[in-house]
Amino acid sequence: MNILQVCVLVCLCVSGNSLPPDKMRGFHIIKTRSIDLNNAHGLAMESRLEKSVEPTGYRLELEPYLEDAMFKGHVRINVTWLEDSHTINVHCAHDIEITETEVQAYLSSDSEQLHTIPIKRVTMDVKKPIALIRLEKTVPKSSKGFIDFSFKGNMQTAITEAFFKTTYSTDQEVERIVAGTQLRPNNARRMFPCFDEPGYKTPFELSVVRPRDMVALSNVPVARTEDINDEPNAVWDHFERTPPMSTFTLGLVIADLKQFGSAIHYEDENGNNIEIRVWGRPEFVEMLEGLNEKVAQVFSEVANFWQVPLPLRRLDIVALPNYQGVKPADNWGLIVFKESDLSSRGYLQLSQELSYQWLGALVSPAWWSDAHLNKALVGYLAAEIAFKINNGSEMEGKWPMTVLYSLYYEFSKRYPHSRITGMKQETACTKIELLFRMFNYTIGGDTFRKGMRKFIESRKFKTFTGDDIWNALNEAALADGKIPKDINIKTVATSWIEKDRLPVITVKRNYETNTAFVTQKVYLRERPHDLPSSNKMLWSAPLVVCRSDRLSFEDFTPSSWIRHTDLNLLNMPDDKHFIIVNPEEIAPFPVNYDQDNWNLLSNYLQSESRVNIPELTRAKLLHDAWNLAYAGELSFATAFNMTLFMRHERNHLVWDPVFTMIDHIGRRICPCILDKFRAYVRTLLTPLYNEMVKDVRDDGDNRRKSLYSLTKTFLCQVGFKPCIMEAQEQFSNWMQAPNPDEGNPISNQYICPVFKWGTQKEWDFGLQRVINFPPSRKQSERTYLLKTLAGCPVDEKKIEKLLNITILEGNGNFTETDLFLIFSMLTGNSQGYTTLFYFLNNNWDVLKEKFSSKTNIWDNMITSATSQFTTKPGMNLVAIMYDNHKGEFGSAEHIIEKSLRNIREETKWSEENIPVIETWLDDYLSRTEVKDDQAIDA
Repeated sequence: MNILQVCVLVCLCVSGNSLPPDKMRGFHIIKTRSIDLNNAHGLAMESRLEKSVEPTGYRLELEPYLEDAMFKGHVRINVTWLEDSHTINVHCAHDIEITETEVQAYLSSDSEQLHTIPIKRVTMDVKKPIALIRLEKTVPKSSKGFIDFSFKGNMQTAITEAFFKTTYSTDQEVERIVAGTQLRPNNARRMFPCFDEPGYKTPFELSVVRPRDMVALSNVPVARTEDINDEPNAVWDHFERTPPMSTFTLGLVIADLKQFGSAIHYEDENGNNIEIRVWGRPEFVEMLEGLNEKVAQVFSEVANFWQVPLPLRRLDIVALPNYQGVKPADNWGLIVFKESDLSSRGYLQLSQELSYQWLGALVSPAWWSDAHLNKALVGYLAAEIAFKINNGSEMEGKWPMTVLYSLYYEFSKRYPHSRITGMKQETACTKIELLFRMFNYTIGGDTFRKGMRKFIESRKFKTFTGDDIWNALNEAALADGKIPKDINIKTVATSWIEKDRLPVITVKRNYETNTAFVTQKVYLRERPHDLPSSNKMLWSAPLVVCRSDRLSFEDFTPSSWIRHTDLNLLNMPDDKHFIIVNPEEIAPFPVNYDQDNWNLLSNYLQSESRVNIPELTRAKLLHDAWNLAYAGELSFATAFNMTLFMRHERNHLVWDPVFTMIDHIGRRICPCILDKFRAYVRTLLTPLYNEMVKDVRDDGDNRRKSLYSLTKTFLCQVGFKPCIMEAQEQFSNWMQAPNPDEGNPISNQYICPVFKWGTQKEWDFGLQRVINFPPSRKQSERTYLLKTLAGCPVDEKKIEKLLNITILEGNGNFTETDLFLIFSMLTGNSQGYTTLFYFLNNNWDVLKEKFSSKTNIWDNMITSATSQFTTKPGMNLVAIMYDNHKGEFGSAEHIIEKSLRNIREETKWSEENIPVIETWLDDYLSRTEVKDDQAIDA
């Protein structure tokens, strides 16, 4: 197909320093010749450019050959010398070839003569994406001038980053080319030589040469369009001058796009006067039905929060075909989405991207070390807006539980993150997001917004650090009398940000004096609790107290702030009334109480008055109780008592931590009481299941659907006969299929129950489907099937058969990756890792020889077979194996030694808690009113 190549001319300049039209280099259209937080962490370590000069504007001209995916270009960078210097450093990726360089300057502030500064040489740093210009003479401080580069490079085609080209096919199977940019976080240097740091904010002017039948969009509207001599099918679009902005917010799209509906005109009393347009390929536009209304609603909420106008006349939102970015390209004035993201029903991502127009573009992080702060604040605001619009339906209303609980689990480990930098950055961001929520509660929404508006007003067109945000909030809180004078929000925030830990607050009431003694320490679930310097870790935290003698969940003013190891709360209620500290999870910490207060809470929750406690707080009380018990801080009898009210509870938020508890404790307790625990789960869930199964309806209520699905799943896990029978009935359809390897005709929800409680014949059928799995099908389906084959059975014979086939017989249909997967799945329940242990012990010599040269498999097998035991009999098994084969473990010697140390700790936990759990289960099962007559025979 003979199409014209698109030439993109991006002209970035500041007023007074642009080349006049008659001095501009001629350009032509050449015809065809036939980001994330992990990145931010790495960027924070990056060496900064020398500060000898700073940019004040750019003129960038790009000439891309779209079909050949390459481009030529020229950039003029307006600069000011900050010091006397004979060198200039700029960012430039190694795959950009600089072909010409020129430096010009006015050598004094009153000079009108532009001097060409001779260049000694231009070199590329071998290790860093930096070009170094060495001049023949020194340019004095305060001089102004230009740096000109001519260059060439290749467009990105494998990924949609930097300056990229991608293609898609229309409904008529005509191939279309799309050109675009995604310059976050530091991809501008991969498109042209520049000062690619967020602190350099300069105005831009942009000119784009495009095919006449395509659309070019950038940060600002087109000022004028003009024809090109000898190129009848192409035009020049000259865009308006932008406000000052960082290089990573520069955006460009050239594609066959159609505007969806009419433009949205948004104007408010705060000074916003902006036109918002939504774009997509012509075939996709109909999928954007309702999006304009959604955009208008979200933009209004974001703009109303900040009440600082965007200095933009237009905002374009694009559903770009075949855009593969992990997140949208949130350029200032031009947001590029995946088509699937923009056509979704949710509000959260749209709220995030529109928030970035203020926080990230209008004001920008001073350096990448502040990127997580920027993301955290945007994330918090987006969640608040999504809840305001539709109660967070896309998150099933579970925020902040969605992030809070995972934060508790990660930070309660002895070694959080396991050296995974990306996870560390994400959890740090999540914690700060929750801190913003905490301050919004404790200083009040009005004061919080006042502080944030003051912050963004003071930093617009500039960059910011964390101190700018905390100080602005602190000033607003002090002015409104929302914090004591001896409390500083920056100090409070720092006490949380600087630690990869969370506290547990313990409140012990003295009912004779109506006081409560409050202490704090590091929250640890994982044993042993021997974290170095844990006694020195202290947090500044608000103590919000609700009390049942005047129960209210409207005023969240802290009763006090804990800053030291202990604190006394005065004027507490009498012994007939409970207190709740940290309601609504205002701050990210669990709370423990004395036994009497826990009893008061349990009794109240079992009464009809429990609805006076909001659902998030009811969920918090449950979650705190069983996690504290798991950590050894509370009796499991008390934790299980806190679940008694669940027979009347129907809110999905409150059930959420119960399902987590069932999963965690079910994996943790010994086989000796597993049947009793399963009976407890069945009696706990059966009333809820029976009620919901009678009222199954497809009304679009995802929360109800999710609760029903979880209830059914967990009943299946504990051998609820109606569930197992339904699964087996569905599974038989697959077994009777004429060509069962062509595909799985049943839902995945039915597979695990059948493999766990079903017959050997059914499990064997599943095994054959893995062995015969055709390469034409998705490998993810095979992986799921293998996971369930290994991880679900309670029958040791099934597990033994799988191990014999995959390891001893060496069936060629199973790879080493499969073995790792099998070992991992077997650690999920006692039948799995116990069977693996005996398999290893009984076949020691064969396995030792088989994996003598494959230490990765050997080490993994030793870990999976020995590390999960939690009782004294299990410890004895591992100890005997260690004694019998001492010196034979090779690379896994340290692994089994570590397993023994950990098992000793877990054994102590089991000896202390299993009798308590068993006694409580016996008592509960003997007096429960729910009949447990639907258990399948194992």
